[in-house]
Amino acid sequence: MSPELVFQQALNGLSFGALLFILASGLSLVFGMMDVVNLAHGAFYMLGAYVALSVVQATGSFWLALLVAPFALGLLGFVLEPLLLRRLRGRHLDQVLLTIGVSLVIVDVIGQVWGREVRSLSAPAGLDGSVTLIGGVYPVYRLFVMAFGVALAAAMGIVYRRTRIGMLIRAGVQDAEMLGALGVDTNRLFASTFAAGAALAGLAGVIAAPVFGVQPGMDTDPGLLYSLVVVVVGGLGTLSGAVAGSVLVGPADTFGKVLFQDVALAVIFAIVALVLLLRPTGLLGRIRIAR
Repeated sequence: MSPELVFQQALNGLSFGALLFILASGLSLVFGMMDVVNLAHGAFYMLGAYVALSVVQATGSFWLALLVAPFALGLLGFVLEPLLLRRLRGRHLDQVLLTIGVSLVIVDVIGQVWGREVRSLSAPAGLDGSVTLIGGVYPVYRLFVMAFGVALAAAMGIVYRRTRIGMLIRAGVQDAEMLGALGVDTNRLFASTFAAGAALAGLAGVIAAPVFGVQPGMDTDPGLLYSLVVVVVGGLGTLSGAVAGSVLVGPADTFGKVLFQDVALAVIFAIVALVLLLRPTGLLGRIRIAR
């Protein structure tokens, strides 16, 4: 490959990595805090994209969709946690089966409401052009995705380390039972955490729609499949792990599809296997306390 093409693909990889961080951070947050592997996360991502499509069609505003879709998904998550998941705490197999069922229901509802054809969502005005970079032009919107991912990671880091809610989340990750014994309403905290994870999935759906389109199947690829890869590689339940996993998986997937088109997905799973072989907890994961 020429240096110009390498540069272009590196930017594509970082852009995809930023999107993966937005998507995987919610899954990592829910697992770290609640010890729940939410397999409906990809369906939340897909639903966020379709909600954004409807908002843009009704109002013409991408920025309004960027607010409405995460709020709607957060509200859905806030309802689902006490309604379905709360009674299954500690029952991991039941949680997996339940969230798979929720995912199937959401995907079916999307098909009934929006249909099963491929839709497109344009980038907002001001971000729909291109800029001249080394060796050619590059879409402004992909640069926006990178900047947005970095800003979100920084904001989440500040909340996680310097606010009271961040302190409660860190304490809940270490020992939720002790946190409850100290008088914290863990039920409300868990519901809020699940809502935040769903909102982040919806946010990722809005951000991804102008790049990948809005279509059936996006709940698994890149939705659930790549978010699981990111959190496993980076380390389950850690914000820094979601960052590290995204930075590694995004460029690896992009260059894999350019250099090894027939076995691109195998490259990603080879990385997963290698990381787990050398560090079973992931790059920045930690040993979890048994509950």
